[in-house]
Amino acid sequence: MMKELNVMLLMLAFSVFGYAQSSKNNVIKSPKVLMVLSSHKQLGNTGKETGFYLSEATHAYDVFRAKGFTIDIISPKGGKAPVDGFDLKDAVNKKLWNDKEFKHKIENTLTPDEVNASDYDAIYYAGGHGTMWDFPENKKLAEIAAEIYENDGVVSAVCHGPVALVNIKLSNGDYLVDGKTVSVFTNEEEDAIQLTGVVPFLLEDKIKERGATVSRADMWQEKVSVDGRLVTGQNPASAHKVADEVVRLVGGR
Repeated sequence: MMKELNVMLLMLAFSVFGYAQSSKNNVIKSPKVLMVLSSHKQLGNTGKETGFYLSEATHAYDVFRAKGFTIDIISPKGGKAPVDGFDLKDAVNKKLWNDKEFKHKIENTLTPDEVNASDYDAIYYAGGHGTMWDFPENKKLAEIAAEIYENDGVVSAVCHGPVALVNIKLSNGDYLVDGKTVSVFTNEEEDAIQLTGVVPFLLEDKIKERGATVSRADMWQEKVSVDGRLVTGQNPASAHKVADEVVRLVGGR
C-alpha cells in the first residue's frame, strides 16, 4: 500500500512539473500596437504651431489599454512629440494628460529605428496637421507599416493620419491603399478650417490618386471604413471607433 502511494505521489509530482513547464513555454502574450505621432510643429508659413491631435491619441490609447494591448509610441524624430488640439474639457484627454505612463511615452517617443515591425500586431497613426509634413516621405515608417500588414497585422489611421498611407508600397509594388475604401479628413473639412492653402496638398485628393475610394460622412461626424486589415477614420470624432475596429480585427486573426 505504501509503495502504491509513493508511486501515485511521484506521478502527481511529474504531472505538476510538466504543467508548470508547459505553462512557462506557452505564455500568452498581450497584443501589441505601435502608435505613431507627428514630430512636426510648424503649421506651414502661418507662424502657428501644430503637432499631433491630442484626442486622436488619447481616445485610441484608452481603448487599446482597456483591452489589454501593450502600446509603444513612436514619432519620426523621437523624443517629445508636439501637441495640438489641447482640450482638457474632453474627459479622456484630461484623464490621460494626468496619466504618468502616457505622458512619459509622448514626451519620450521612440524613433522608427528603435522598433522591430515583427513585434507588432497593429500600427495606428494619430492625426493632427503636423502629419502632413513629416509622415508621407518617411521611408522607415512606410517600411514598418508594410511589414506589419504583410505579417497579417492591422494598419490603421485617423483624420490626417492616413497621409502616412499615401506612399506605402507592398512587396508586390502596389500602393497599400490601391483598390481600398478609406475615410480621411475631407477637402470640405480642410476648407472649413481655412487651411486648404496651407497644407502641402489635400489628403483626400492625394489618397484618391493612389487608387483609393474615399467614403465620407458630413463634416465632423464619426466615420470609419474597414477594408480587410486596413482601418481608417475621417476626423477626431472617429478615433475611438477606429481603435475598437483594430481591437476586433486583432482578436479575430
